[in-house]
Parts: sequence; C-alpha cells; structure tokens
Amino acid sequence: MTAALYDVVVVGLGTHGSATAAELARRGARVLGLERFPRGHEMGSFVGRTRVTRTAYIEHPDYVPLLRRAWDRWLALERETGEDVLFPTGGLYVGAPGSATVEGALRSAREHGLAHQVLDEAELGRRHSWLRADGMVGVYEERAGYLVPERAIEAHLAVAERHGAELRFEEPADGWSPERDGSVVNVHTARGTSVRARSLVLTAGAWLPSFLPDLALPLAVERVPLFWYEPGDPAPFRDIPVYIVETEHGSFYGFRYLDGQGLKIARISTGEAAVADRLERELRAGDDAPVREFVRRHVPGAAGPLRDWKVCMYTKTPDQHFIVDRHPSYPGVVFASACSGHGFKFASVMGEILADLALAGSTPLPVGFLSLVRLRGAAG
Repeated sequence: MTAALYDVVVVGLGTHGSATAAELARRGARVLGLERFPRGHEMGSFVGRTRVTRTAYIEHPDYVPLLRRAWDRWLALERETGEDVLFPTGGLYVGAPGSATVEGALRSAREHGLAHQVLDEAELGRRHSWLRADGMVGVYEERAGYLVPERAIEAHLAVAERHGAELRFEEPADGWSPERDGSVVNVHTARGTSVRARSLVLTAGAWLPSFLPDLALPLAVERVPLFWYEPGDPAPFRDIPVYIVETEHGSFYGFRYLDGQGLKIARISTGEAAVADRLERELRAGDDAPVREFVRRHVPGAAGPLRDWKVCMYTKTPDQHFIVDRHPSYPGVVFASACSGHGFKFASVMGEILADLALAGSTPLPVGFLSLVRLRGAAG
C-alpha cells in the first residue's frame, strides 16, 4: 500500500514548528506534524514562562523588518485565538558607553527609524532607580515586552488543528529519504510508519543535525539555567521594562515581577556545552552564582530567596545568527535552526517564512542573510 501523501510534513512542533503548522494549515495545505515529546512538554529551548521580544535589535539591524512583522503576527494570533501571548512593557538596553549592547540597539534603531530614547547615566538612574548602573548608559524603546512561550505554542497548535492539520505527539521522525525523481519525500517514524510529502519542514531544534548529516550543520548546544527570585519588596519591580544589561562579567536579562512567578533573571550565555539528549536538567550547586553576583551589583533590591528555576538549552551557530534555508540538493526540504537563544520572538513570522519556502520555494520576507551558505566554511 502506498503511504499517505501530505502537502507538507513538519518535524518538531515547538517554537517554529507549531507556527509553521498553523500557517500551512491556514493556507489550506494538507499538513502532518510530528513531535517526539508529549504535548506541552518542557524539553525544548522555549521553556521559561516568559521570553523577551524587542525591536531595536542588538544582534543585527537586518532582523528589524522580521521583528516588525512578528509583532503584528503575535497580535493577530491573539485576535484569532483569544489568548494573551504578548505583553508590552518597553525595553531597556544598558551597558558602558560604546558597549555592544548599547551600540547594537542604537544601530538598529537609527537604521530603521525606530522610536527610542538614549539615556545618560543621570537619566538612567532617575528613570530606573531599581537599577544600579554606575558609569553606564542606556537605550529605551516602547515596542518591546515579553511573550508567554508555552501559551503561544499551544495557540499555534490549536490553530493548526482548527484548520485541519494532523498532529502526532510522542511519534518521533527518525529519518527521511527522497523518492527517485526528488518530487516527494518519504518520512519515517520511530513507530515504524512511513508517510510521503511534497515538502518537508525540519524544525527539530537541538536535534536538527541528526536529520541533515550531509550538511554537517555547525550547531552547538549550551546549557542555560533560568532563575526566579522573591525580593523583599516586589513593588519597585512590578512595572519595569524587560531589560538587558551588559557588564564586565557577562550580559544578563530580566523581567518585571509577576505574581505567582516572582522576578525572573538569567545570564544570556553560560558557555557550558551540552548534548540535547543528555542535558542535565537538575539545578547544580553554584548554578545561580553569576546571577546572584549580578543582582548584588546591579539590582540589589531583587536580592531574595530563590523561588524557582528551570534549565533550558540554546542551540548556537558560530556567528550566533539563525539558519533558515532549503536543502541545496533537495529543494523540497526546508529547515530552520534553533536560533542561538534569541529566536522565540520570531516564531510568528518564521511560520510564514517556512510555509512560503515549503509551498512556493521562496519567500518575500528578507531572510537571505540567514541562509546556510554563509556558514559552509564553518561546516567544513
């Protein structure tokens, strides 16, 4: 018997896979989504209850058009589902004069005409007295805030199902192969089943390299603990913006105080190498020492008992940018990397991009700077 034929099979239904399945199904495609973990799992890079979204993008100005589109798409998802997923708070980016954080935010804001304010040390202290930023300056923008990742993913999954997508959880894909003429891809699952698709979208996060061994993707997994503290007085932190502070000991980010959660603060990068299937998800002694030291120096009012923690993982490229592309030998195979720890905010627009690539082979959205070709030397 010939295996069922789908327009698109999506492997991995987390951050970008859920959004892609939703967008494909909205467009009337026959979609199958495969996910190795149970629905609502916390094994991916998206865990953490809140994720920063911002527009004056420190990493590179080329992201800004995508961020503008993503913001609008998050609001559209809220209207479509009735779920609150985006919470505007404003964004504050702080560092020494000339620091990468400050200069990166300024470059993006100026190149794209984004509304922003530059704060000198005195103004920074006056407006944000909760932050001790001696010798630092800041950039503030209104169009920033936080997303609720678990809720956003579930909203995208619900949209996909509402439009007819078939989603299978706890059914890992374990490989794929093109048919002879290359126009159809066979996808095999760990349950011993096989399905056929005109296009395949791989959004498997830290597990992506196992599906593309011939491309030798230069991805590295990093273990990143997240922390929630209970300050003695939460009041000063209830209405603060999301923030990134670059210090001589690393960069840190945080959120306003949320009832039922506390005050979330984490280090942007730990440098601790990990393997996705063997990630140490338990908290170790000393895991929060760098964050405690940041709090002591820069957010002293946040000092308090550790209320909660989670361990997530970043899957990074050598240049810290995403990979979004089609397979050079099999154009019906589309893939997106796990985005180096700063990709959740793009999920709503990434669904559009990957749906375009899967159905039409190209996208009008500006993603050329994220193509694989820039890394082929790094990949060997």
